[in-house]
Amino acid sequence: MTIHSIAEAVYRHAGTQPDRLCLADDGGQVTYFEYTRLIGRFASCFAGMGIAAGSAVVVEACQTIEYLASQLALQVLGAVFVPVEHNCALDKIASFAARVSAAAVVSCRPGDFGSFRAVTWEELSARAAGADVFEPNAFPAPDTVCEILFSTGTTGREKGIVLTHKSSIALAENVMNGVGMEKDNIEIIPSPMNHSHGLRRYYANMVNGSAVLLLGSVMNIPRLFALLDQYHANAMDLVPSALSVLLKLTKDKLGDYRRQLRYIQFGAAPMMKADQEKICALLPETRLYNFYGSTESGCICIYNFNRPDPKDHCIGRPACNAEIVIVDDNRQPVASSAEHPGLLSSRGAMNMLGYWQDPEETGKVLIGGAVYSNDIAYFDEDGDIILLGRKGDVINVGGNKVSPEEIENTVRKLPQVADCGVVPLPDPMKGSVPKLFVQLQPGEPFDPIAIRSFLSANLEPYKVPAVIVPIDKIPRSYNGKLLRKDLK
Repeated sequence: MTIHSIAEAVYRHAGTQPDRLCLADDGGQVTYFEYTRLIGRFASCFAGMGIAAGSAVVVEACQTIEYLASQLALQVLGAVFVPVEHNCALDKIASFAARVSAAAVVSCRPGDFGSFRAVTWEELSARAAGADVFEPNAFPAPDTVCEILFSTGTTGREKGIVLTHKSSIALAENVMNGVGMEKDNIEIIPSPMNHSHGLRRYYANMVNGSAVLLLGSVMNIPRLFALLDQYHANAMDLVPSALSVLLKLTKDKLGDYRRQLRYIQFGAAPMMKADQEKICALLPETRLYNFYGSTESGCICIYNFNRPDPKDHCIGRPACNAEIVIVDDNRQPVASSAEHPGLLSSRGAMNMLGYWQDPEETGKVLIGGAVYSNDIAYFDEDGDIILLGRKGDVINVGGNKVSPEEIENTVRKLPQVADCGVVPLPDPMKGSVPKLFVQLQPGEPFDPIAIRSFLSANLEPYKVPAVIVPIDKIPRSYNGKLLRKDLK
């Protein structure tokens, strides 16, 4: 029988495997049956607050079982889940509530949300503890809206990505099939659960009927290894910045779990080449997956970079529900190659419905059900997709397309360099040339001649930066993504 929502999947598993571990957090754990009881109590609370089908509820994220139960409680009522990041400014929460005309706001702290009905997590949890268990008679239709995920851009107005139950199921299937998830999967997820990256890994395990271990922060190293030992976790999800922290703070300890960890999946930002090489060496038998996607289209390509023949800049092949097409600037399909790359587009059930109440912006990226990106890519002779970078980031040097990531990965091999970033610099003769910013290790002197000499020995001449400048700190987002626009 087809499953139409994440909540329906959880209730189905509660019927077939009620005693199976479902979730664990810092405060305890629940089986699938216990999880549905908790979902039902939160659903009763929300129903008592007047939340009904179509109502939008803004919820401040927590890395807890109760937080995730509240999401599925809204699902069984047919309501719309609108998560915001933990410790989000109260006025920002209020602005999100205004934009979606929220029926209620759930926050970690009391606040003035104007006319919007508000409840703190402490109050809601107390009510849920004594509430009756709501028993759903049916689940929402697959094409109805289940969540609105607001992007977390540092400038400009955030976009609300509107997603349906059908898209959540398709995304879960993309992850499940992409990693070869087994029924006894037990996965550690430290990624924030207001962000699409963490939510979609959780969805995959719920549809699969496996277990998720929530971790508040990868900085809690003792807790991470306690989860690996206590639950015998066999899978993990990390963003690249978390991997960097883990490798620096624990040295080679992760290698102790080389026979336990079946896979680790990464996403949300590109990974530093040095970290990629290090984790491959520590876990030679573990599948190391990099997912490519966006909040708008989800996990649409997957690549195991721990394979015998790794390729630079490869994002693998399309996920099971995704059709990838390379198009030109007019959005017409092209026969792509290394010499003739194009823009990556995706089609499939996982795509968003659009941006919340923003038809103009929606029309720029979503046409005929296809999401069009600004990422330049091509299919190679093996059918793998090679990603060169974002349009505007890829540097056209006298007709040669140069990936800034290739230069950055080479620069990071220098021991004196802590981080770096490359942007295009206008040039009257070549159109543009690479400009390199380097963040040096503490105490290291800035020596542009030595850096240029190293790059000349490792890159084609047209890829060597014309200008090299020092910088105190390379700008990056919370998940490690390089904020190239800030360098420009």
